[in-house]
Amino acid sequence: QVQLVESGGGLVQAGGSLRLSCAASGRTFSRYVMGWFRQAPGKEREFVAAISWTGGKTYYADSVKGRFTISRDNAKNTVYLQMNSLKPADTAVYYCAAGSSLVVASTLYDYWGQGTQVTVSS
Repeated sequence: QVQLVESGGGLVQAGGSLRLSCAASGRTFSRYVMGWFRQAPGKEREFVAAISWTGGKTYYADSVKGRFTISRDNAKNTVYLQMNSLKPADTAVYYCAAGSSLVVASTLYDYWGQGTQVTVSS
C-alpha cells in the first residue's frame, strides 16, 4: 500500500511558477513509477508527466514539455513537479499517482493522491 499526499497548489498569474510535491508513505516508494495527472472542470483526467524508479527516465505530455519538470527524491519519498511559464490552460486539479510502468494511461496507475488545485489567472 502507498498513500500519496500532494501539496503546493495555489493561485498564480500567467507566466508564473509553482512547485508541486507529492509525499508518499511506505518503504517501497523507490519501486514505483510516479506520475502526475491533471483534471480541469468538465474534462477528462489527462497525463502530465512520469518518472521512472530511479529518476533516470522521464516522460512528458506535449502540452507541458519544456515548461514542466518532474523529479523525485527517493530518500524523502517525494516526487515533485516544477511548473514554469504557467498558462491559464494549466488550471486544473493535479494528482500524483504510483504505478509499475512508465505509461501515460491513468488506468495503469495503482495509487492516487487526493489532488491539489492549481489556478492560473490571465
